Amino acid sequence: MRIKDLLTGVAASVLLAGTAQAEMTGGKVRIGVLNDQSGLYADLGGQGSVMAARMAIEDFGGSLDGTPIEVVSADHQNKPDIGSNIARQWYDVDGVDMVIDVPNSAVALAVNEVTREKNKVFINSGAATSDLTGPKCSPNTVHWTYDTWALANGTGKAVVKNGGDTWFFITADYAFGHALEKDTTAVIEANGGKVLGSVRHPLSTSDFSSFLLQAQASGAKVIGLANAGGDTTNSIKQAAEFGITQSGQQLAALLLFLSDVHALGLPVAQGLTFTESFYWDLNDQTRAFAKRFGERNGGRMPTMVQAGVYAGTLHYLKALKALGSDGDGKAVVAKMKEIPTDDPLFGKGTIRVDGRKIHDMYLFEVKKPEESKGPWDYYTLKATIPAAEAFRPLDKGGCPLVKS
Repeated sequence: MRIKDLLTGVAASVLLAGTAQAEMTGGKVRIGVLNDQSGLYADLGGQGSVMAARMAIEDFGGSLDGTPIEVVSADHQNKPDIGSNIARQWYDVDGVDMVIDVPNSAVALAVNEVTREKNKVFINSGAATSDLTGPKCSPNTVHWTYDTWALANGTGKAVVKNGGDTWFFITADYAFGHALEKDTTAVIEANGGKVLGSVRHPLSTSDFSSFLLQAQASGAKVIGLANAGGDTTNSIKQAAEFGITQSGQQLAALLLFLSDVHALGLPVAQGLTFTESFYWDLNDQTRAFAKRFGERNGGRMPTMVQAGVYAGTLHYLKALKALGSDGDGKAVVAKMKEIPTDDPLFGKGTIRVDGRKIHDMYLFEVKKPEESKGPWDYYTLKATIPAAEAFRPLDKGGCPLVKS
């Protein structure tokens, strides 16, 4: 009986060891970086986001208790059908456990639904729509870096309080632009301002002349640019060519990235006020990360989207380690919400029940050329928006997870 008991115990131990190894589906952790790698959002995310995810894995230790961690990537081409099909292929066939980044709100909303259906994990860093933590919130999704409410609350409120009380919007005609215009309008009106009108343009527009002329003719003190990436830089460049700011109207870039300022150059971008959640030169920790990132990225400093990919990946891996399994995406996200966030780029924070990652936001102004002390020294910090004030109140978003 003793030999039989011994053999039974050995068999049980082998079974348990096999089970522990199998906790990570397919014997590995696979992370998919899905973004724009060839279009107007490639510089703010693109291959830089892929590199940021790999740096997070390195800093985590390179593996999960011996289980390998892999990164795959793809270009969604800013098309929701392509993005959702890639996510489905990754989840169903390629063993991807988590998708991250996904700039373009229309694509992000599509991936959000596929992720919920497949019970995987989606960490959004690149898209802005606050619907991801509002009516479209999901127990499988975390919205990490910023959103339209935070941008509107930061930039919109600051501009109105400084006298910019009449606005005209030039808006990208898809989910992101609509959400940003809506959220900023609410902030403007709540602070005593007025919106005189708006015009919508297709994604990746090269000629903004007709839109800018309509904005100029409106007589609004502020022209709000509810677009991003190449659309924002083209708007600003052409506004300068038309002499719009010289004639007294102010441009409000509601979503501006470090890569945009670099593309514009300080002579054109100087004086722009905007809101971001990260800047490479904020503190010793952000500077140390940026130095490493820049050495691998041709000297280019990280954007807030790439920073969000790094921090989101790191926290995801911490949650997997604590949970011991990646098979149930909803359980992984629940663990991510349970564990306080803490990383060198965003500091300490939390993830709310609606999936909104909470941290400070910052109001910046682009420096004049003579104020810059070297390459990528572009921003002056004007104000810190505390985490408790930076994002939409939990009970105002209409997220079903909050009601339940």
